[in-house]
Amino acid sequence: MTGPSRRPQRGQSGPRKTRRKPLDPARRAAFDVLQAVSQRDAYANLALPALLAERGITGRDAAFATELTYGTCRVRGLLDAIIGAAAQRSPDTINPVLLDLLRLGSYQLLRTRVEPHAAVSTTVEQAAIEFDSARAGFVNGVLRTISARDEQSWTAELAPDAASDPIGHAAFVRAHPRWIAQAFADALGAAAGELDAVLAGDDERPRVHLAARPGVLTAAELAAAVDGEVGRYSPYAVYLPGGDPGRLEAVRAGQALVQDEGSQLVARACALAPVDGDTGRWLDLCAGPGGKTALLAALGAQTGARITAVEQAPQRAALVTENTRGLDVDVLIADGRESGLEPGFDRVLVDVPCTGLGALRRRPEARWRRQPADIPLLAKLQRELLAAAIALTRPGGVVLYATCSPHLAETVGVVADALRRHPVTALDTRPLFAPTDALGDGPYVQLWPHRHGTDAMFAAALQVLPR
Repeated sequence: MTGPSRRPQRGQSGPRKTRRKPLDPARRAAFDVLQAVSQRDAYANLALPALLAERGITGRDAAFATELTYGTCRVRGLLDAIIGAAAQRSPDTINPVLLDLLRLGSYQLLRTRVEPHAAVSTTVEQAAIEFDSARAGFVNGVLRTISARDEQSWTAELAPDAASDPIGHAAFVRAHPRWIAQAFADALGAAAGELDAVLAGDDERPRVHLAARPGVLTAAELAAAVDGEVGRYSPYAVYLPGGDPGRLEAVRAGQALVQDEGSQLVARACALAPVDGDTGRWLDLCAGPGGKTALLAALGAQTGARITAVEQAPQRAALVTENTRGLDVDVLIADGRESGLEPGFDRVLVDVPCTGLGALRRRPEARWRRQPADIPLLAKLQRELLAAAIALTRPGGVVLYATCSPHLAETVGVVADALRRHPVTALDTRPLFAPTDALGDGPYVQLWPHRHGTDAMFAAALQVLPR
């Protein structure tokens, strides 16, 4: 008897393996980043630019690689459902490298103008290089099955029924995990009819926003210098038409920061909150990487305020120091829950660590990486940080609680807990965000990408009562 046949492993030669043409530079870059995201939990928006620079990929090739990488990451769940149906097996049972190749090929077939033959053949050839002809044949069969129909046809077959499960249907069509779509619908409340617009907004590439440093440069001057557009809401905001903001002279000279307009509005709200007898002792309790700290410090400089910035991670604390160079900021490396600081601050900004569900536009893989199980631990941390912020604030002072997530457990749930447990009262936060409109029913503020063009920032201003 002959022994059992042995399937060649990746990197080994098999009897049917033939010499193949490797992927072109753009597809190769996208494939390598997809593997880094899948296997090493890399962030696509960090890994791809570094790889493109390292390999000298520019122009149309860079644009194509960017579209393939970010697009495939964003709609991974949708692609996996279609791949599973075409392969007649769960994607979890497919080799991870083959699965990334199938995702890359499927995205080209369903969401780009790439000729089907090119999308299939390049992917199949890479499968042969990575493995062998047998698994290349599997990839060929799956992709040809997918290519026989368009995305709308696959969606009609696989999506939950829109009538009986509207949230599940919207989540599938817009390639979001259902739990995230449900969280957005809950946060929208009576405006849940906007859910599709919210989900669609996560697939839009956000415009680059700059913040002109108050007292140094006006938004109009910055806009003229960078050929940008003055922002709609923040008096410091400028929208860029494109390009690398890190190369701008105003950014390099510290006259401006790359900062989402929503974050600018949060820092400004902390500075605008009504505080009687403000002595200029201000605190940013979760400061890294320092964008809000810098804007808060620049605003405080106009009245003689000095900022204490607390950041637990040394690397992020170093970024705070860099971003606030030339401003009156004292950086302290410490856990915000146990900072050791003397209480008595007039204003405290506590922009807590969160799921980041409000910034899914910026991290295309994040919607699939985050899990519902992340929420309880983060909410606990958020409650503890807010409690610490309240304890450090003098009576009559104001705590500005902020998070880049609309999830109710991270927003109103945390604030409600503070109102029950601590001597604070909620202020109407909406006037602090003027002239921004459509902020919700109050007293808190919820920004949305589809309404405001910002990240989905939540903010609540709490005034500390006499103890």
